[in-house]
Amino acid sequence: MKKILVINGHPNLASFNRALADAYISGAEKAGAEVKTLTIAELDFNPSLQFGYQQRMELEPDLVNAQKLILWADHLVWVHPVWWGGLPAVTKGFIDRVFLPGFAFKYRENSVWWDKLLAGRTARIITTLDQPSWYYRFAFGRPSVNQLKKSVLQFCGIKPVKVTYIGPIRQSKEDFQAKMIQQLTILGEQEGS
Repeated sequence: MKKILVINGHPNLASFNRALADAYISGAEKAGAEVKTLTIAELDFNPSLQFGYQQRMELEPDLVNAQKLILWADHLVWVHPVWWGGLPAVTKGFIDRVFLPGFAFKYRENSVWWDKLLAGRTARIITTLDQPSWYYRFAFGRPSVNQLKKSVLQFCGIKPVKVTYIGPIRQSKEDFQAKMIQQLTILGEQEGS
C-alpha cells in the first residue's frame, strides 16, 4: 500500500488549495493508498529559523510530528499558491524549521558535498498561479518550483519531483475550478495505486 503525505501550504484553511488537496486525497484513498495530511496553517510553531544552523532550536511537537510523517511517507504531495513568485511565508518557515541537517541531509566532513537523507521518496508539487503556467515559466523562471523542487526536495534526495500547475486562478469561473478538482481526483487515483 502506497503511503502518501499531503502537505497543504496555504495559510487560508478555506482556500481553493484546500479543495484541491481534498480532491487529491479522495482519489488516492479510492485507489487504496494510505494518506495522511499536514496543514501547515494548523501547526503551532515559530517559522523563523532564528539562529540559522549556528544554534539548535528545539522543535515544537507539531514539527516533531511533521518529521515523523515525512519519514513515514513514500510520496510527498505539496499544495501551495505562488505569491510574489515564491512560497507563502509560513510554508517557507516550515521548510526552514523541518528540513534540518541530520534529518533531511548531512554535510560531509571536509567536503562541499552532502548526504541526501530523504532518498527513496518521490514528490508532486501542485501549485496555483494567477497567471498561465507558461508565463510563470518564461517570464519569471518558476522561482517557487525551482526552490521547492531543486533546492529542497531533490537536495534531500527526493526524486522524481513532478509538478502540476493550476492557473490562472484569479477571475477563474466555477466550471474551471470544478474541472481542476476533477483532474486532481484523477491524479490522486493514478498516484495512489
